[in-house]
Amino acid sequence: MTKKKSPLTTLCYLEKNDAYLMLHRVSKKNDINKDKWIGVGGHFEEGESPEECLLREVKEETGYQLTNWSFRGLVTFISDRWPTEYMCLYTADGFEGQPVPCDEGDLVWVPKKDIKDLYLWEGDRIFLGLIRDDYPFFSLKLKYQGDQLTEAVLDGKDILDTRRQYY
Repeated sequence: MTKKKSPLTTLCYLEKNDAYLMLHRVSKKNDINKDKWIGVGGHFEEGESPEECLLREVKEETGYQLTNWSFRGLVTFISDRWPTEYMCLYTADGFEGQPVPCDEGDLVWVPKKDIKDLYLWEGDRIFLGLIRDDYPFFSLKLKYQGDQLTEAVLDGKDILDTRRQYY
């Protein structure tokens, strides 16, 4: 029997030397993130808190044990192609351990100034811009039709037409 995935996820951007550790999703078959660049994270397991999921996923995907992290926001993804997802978004600037290969793709330290040049989800550009600008804790709703972002609501306000200020 296949276990149903939780609609709750975590995503973390590890920071070092003005760069983020980015995951280039090139390894999994039938991957909704195929060829895109994202942070590291994944689905909650039964009974996990957001922080427990964060720590487990980062350790599994990178080999690093987080020592300092910040909960930056809650992102709601709605799509015509996949079930609704609620993502706890983190950044981390403290970690220890040795990196390990990731079975979901290639881990690369990308200078923050070069993030804009990566193949990203359009909504990711919005929350990466919020993180860059040190925006206070936020709730962001992103609605997609296919790969097209059709709605972006930040803290209850539609920002789709003003999103150009972000990455």
